[in-house]
Formats: sequence, structure tokens, C-alpha cells
Amino acid sequence: MRQRSSRGSERGEQRGERGGGRERGAERSEQRYVYGVNPVLESLRAHAERVERLFVTEGQLAAKAAAEIFSRARDSGIRVERVPRERLAVMADGGVHQGVVAELRGFEYAELEDLLEAAGKSGRPALLVVLDGIQDPHNFGAIIRSAHAMGAHGVVIAKDRAVPVTGVVAKASAGAVEHCPIARVTNLSRTLEELKEAGVWIAAADPHSNQPLWSARLDGPLALVVGAEGAGVRQGVLEHCDFRLGIPMLGQVGSLNASVSAAILLYEAARQRGTSRSGAGS
Repeated sequence: MRQRSSRGSERGEQRGERGGGRERGAERSEQRYVYGVNPVLESLRAHAERVERLFVTEGQLAAKAAAEIFSRARDSGIRVERVPRERLAVMADGGVHQGVVAELRGFEYAELEDLLEAAGKSGRPALLVVLDGIQDPHNFGAIIRSAHAMGAHGVVIAKDRAVPVTGVVAKASAGAVEHCPIARVTNLSRTLEELKEAGVWIAAADPHSNQPLWSARLDGPLALVVGAEGAGVRQGVLEHCDFRLGIPMLGQVGSLNASVSAAILLYEAARQRGTSRSGAGS
């Protein structure tokens, strides 16, 4: 992939002159519930200081999981309450809670610069996922899981027309939301221009593109833009992308689920970078 060093430097100076378009200060969502063994454990492992309380149901939590959860809660001074299964069901909004729910402080969103800084510290070319209009929490969570698994440095979402990080998202991500930085921005188009200024190339998933994803160079600094299922990436956002990638299909179905498309694109980028490795998931 070509480099953007000269254009990035020039645009970076221009951004410095005009003060940039990013809002300062960490943004935090409202208090939330995370449910299910893996999401709760990942919350305790990664950010125990954000866990306010744990709620468990006697006899439903598996012994091995219970041992680690109780041990980590004790070490971190987190209060554990034993409650009826019906109360957990209400907290999990009907989701599969597996006998445990964690009450967390609001999710802390990262800044765009945090994601780029993480890429710089990793010693690998930046790999980001930008989501345009993803409103299904299961899709969002699955994309976060794939992004973390494939070595992405973070996910970018818009404040409007997009689902925020919720308990359902955390559950669908299998806890990856605690490890994958997520930035929430006001304007996606402006954000893509800021990424270009930083030397990042922008590739959009586009079912109408004639360029198959494997024909493009995806081994340099890259942001993959994925739109909502059905609607796809909006035209106004597409205009800020450097190129568009299609996923050739042989079947009769005309499009893929948004999270599946994101996973395929991410894996191809990881393959070209030589960062993919064999392993099993569940």
C-alpha cells in the first residue's frame, strides 16, 4: 500500500492551525449491566475498578467460573449479592445471563487519537474499523469481537444513528468490548478526513464494487468502513473513502450480514499483514 506520510504531515499541520474537529475529554455512557460469564469475567480482568456490584443466582453459575468471579471480586473489594433468577432476567433484559450480572460504571469511550496512538505503540500499521449506522447491538458486538481477534487497534462509531455500548453489545462481543478501544465521534465524514491526515487509507465495504477485497493492498495504515445491513455505507461517507471493496459471492443471497462482512475484511487485512494465526473459537 502506498504511504501517506507527506499528505499526512501537510494536513496535520493544517489541522493544528485550525484546532481540529475532535471534542476533548473522555466520554462516558450511563451506568450499565453486563451479563454472562465471559463478559463479566473480562470486565473483572480488564477493568475491575469499573465494576460496582455483582449479582449472582445460587446453583446456576458454573463452579469454575464462580471460583474466579468470587476470587476477583474479593480481591477488588466488589460487593456480591445473591438474588433470585427473575431479578437477573430483568437486569439482563431477557438475555442469557448464565447466573451472573455485573453493574458497571458507564462505558468510557476513547478518543480517535487514542486509537492512533495505540497503533503507533504496537509497531504495526494502523487497522481501524469505522461503522456507519450499525444499530443492531448483536452486529455491533460481533464486529468488536472480530476486530479484537484480528488485531484491529479500535472501532469508531457515530454518536447518532448508531447503537452505543450496552450489555447486549458486551454479551455479543464475548467480553472483547473490555479490550478493544471504541471511539464515538460527532461526524464520520470529518473523522475520515482526520484519519487521512494521519496517513491512514480508507476502504469501504461496498457490495456494488467490482474490486474484490483480495486484489487491494490492505497491509498499510487502513480504516475499514462498514455500513448497516441493507443500507450499506451512506453515499456521503463513501465520498470520503479512497477505494471500495466487494466480497464476491457464489450463492443466491445478494448481501452478507454486516458483522460477517466486517469479519471477512478484517481477516483479509490480517492475512496480508501476516498477523493472523491459527486458533479455535467458540
